[in-house]
Amino acid sequence: MDPLVIEAGERDAEEIIAALESGRRVVVRTEFLDSEHEVTLRYDDGTFYCDTPTRLHRHQERAEMLECLRKQGYAAE
Repeated sequence: MDPLVIEAGERDAEEIIAALESGRRVVVRTEFLDSEHEVTLRYDDGTFYCDTPTRLHRHQERAEMLECLRKQGYAAE
């Protein structure tokens, strides 16, 4: 399955989570310090992953992932 590629703020957090839980990766294009970056989000074996250009972080709980999506600006308000 091809990843869902979106711009930061283009989809709401619940839509992103639903795509992840259905087995789809989500690539979020975002701008940081005047350059474009891609963040790859995935869900595997009960864990959510955010793979940024500088680090990989994990969320064990759905609520944690929702908070991350909103806090980082990947999801619409």
